[in-house]
Amino acid sequence: MRPPIRVEHSVSFAIRAAAAALTAAGIESARLDAEILAAAALEIARAQVLIFAGHFPAAAQHRFEAFVARRATREPLAYITGRKEFFSLEFEVNPAVLIPRPETETLVAAALETLRRGKTRAVMRVLELGIGSGAIAIALAVNEPRVEIVATDISRAALAVAARNAVRHGVADRIRFEPSDLWPAIGDMAARFDLVVSNPPYIVRSELAALAPEIAEYEPLIALDGGADGLDFYRRIAAELHSYLSSDGQLLVEVGADQAAAIISIFEDRSATALSTIKDLAGHQRVVAASFGG
Repeated sequence: MRPPIRVEHSVSFAIRAAAAALTAAGIESARLDAEILAAAALEIARAQVLIFAGHFPAAAQHRFEAFVARRATREPLAYITGRKEFFSLEFEVNPAVLIPRPETETLVAAALETLRRGKTRAVMRVLELGIGSGAIAIALAVNEPRVEIVATDISRAALAVAARNAVRHGVADRIRFEPSDLWPAIGDMAARFDLVVSNPPYIVRSELAALAPEIAEYEPLIALDGGADGLDFYRRIAAELHSYLSSDGQLLVEVGADQAAAIISIFEDRSATALSTIKDLAGHQRVVAASFGG
């Protein structure tokens, strides 16, 4: 006869205790985080954790306790579990890359709409500046089979993560990864691009320290720091774009809160012929679209 399950070793008890500890650490989503970490420790889906009636196997319990201890220091949940969902796809993430945000799905949706307007073209050439985990480029490649993408990043560690994610989602043959500080070498280009997309660093440097600990203490500074006014990378993009974008191509960039007007002005100074903004689900201007053709 099996011995009775001890209450202190039950999954539900462990989750309640972890949620209390995470709440004390200042984490608003403490219960949800505890459930996700329990699922990761048990190597099951979160939905299964919610109905899991058994005890915590010793090895899984030790993993869970370690996960909770890390989260209590405000380490991001995605770095602990090693994954993050974006555009209905799961991506590997680690401290070499920025964690994909739901707001960035607005940029992907706008890019897909732009690409689908070019229905007569057999191939659509896309350039992504600063690929990070690969979430944007891979979401585009998965959802639009005509795209061929060149993707750059200054971080070779980030490019390695992106390359693994591309293999995972079966699109590695349509994405070329280039180690570069923003722009690829012009000599390597066969043609100009129909679409250039980027979610560049745009946090004002003086505001970095005030960000949530999960961001300020753990995510890569190089992917956050937009310079003294947060606009350095938009100026760099505008300055070189004419060498890369086709005459009827489009630029789409993600922008931060209250930055859209300033970024539109930067592109106007570079002779943009059409400019518009796209709001995210929260109603914030999240994407600036620009064309430079005649």
